[in-house]
Amino acid sequence: MDYTQLVGLSRQTALKRELDVVANNIANVNTTGFKADGSVFAEFLQSGASAGLFTGPDRQLSLVQDRMTWTDMSPGAMQQTGNSLDVALDGDGFLVVQTEQGERYTRNGALQINASGELVTSAGYKVMGESGPIILNSTDRDITINPDGSIRVREGNKPVDASRGKLRLVQFAQPQLLRKDGASTFSAPEGVQAQPATNTRVIQGALERSNVRSVVEMSRMIELTRAYTEIANLLQKQSDIRTSAISKLAEVPA
Repeated sequence: MDYTQLVGLSRQTALKRELDVVANNIANVNTTGFKADGSVFAEFLQSGASAGLFTGPDRQLSLVQDRMTWTDMSPGAMQQTGNSLDVALDGDGFLVVQTEQGERYTRNGALQINASGELVTSAGYKVMGESGPIILNSTDRDITINPDGSIRVREGNKPVDASRGKLRLVQFAQPQLLRKDGASTFSAPEGVQAQPATNTRVIQGALERSNVRSVVEMSRMIELTRAYTEIANLLQKQSDIRTSAISKLAEVPA
């Protein structure tokens, strides 16, 4: 039996999956706090047809198996913005946010204040402090976010600063086990516990950019497209050969 089509299809399926991953990385090259994904493939050996009529030993089929995707948790470049509500995290920590699905974790520090005075992310998720959501008054000014995450403001015309809580920063022993739940938010699966961050410093007026390497990803996309096209051409030639063979075998001698 000719397994060319089956082997080629397995490779094309894997290439399409990797192409989707690369395309998503490129689409989020400017997404604050985004972490790039990668693909993992493996060789899958499948036994071929077996019967007592074969004169030689049967050979295994080498197929391509899509194993998993993984997330590159390395930090992105710091970009200075000068916005007092923008924060970047220097270290392994995450901000804790509250979503409709529950508690999530992010490195996206593009913060803002909603109509209720709550500190939220650009997606509208509430930013959690050590004592709950962080709420600011309409008269608050000169917002200062210290390296330890504590927030102080000048309230109205008062000559002294007032506290508005402290950002809750957490870290994970194995951050690679976190699951993506959005462009720049993560969820912790069962058994993965968040611990208070001990090695993270908050930088006010800056953001952590995506860690996607755009040139590398664009080069990879070109390689994947070419590989997919080459396999498609190979399969087409194989199909033409089979069609030609069947046509010749069907010819009736004069």
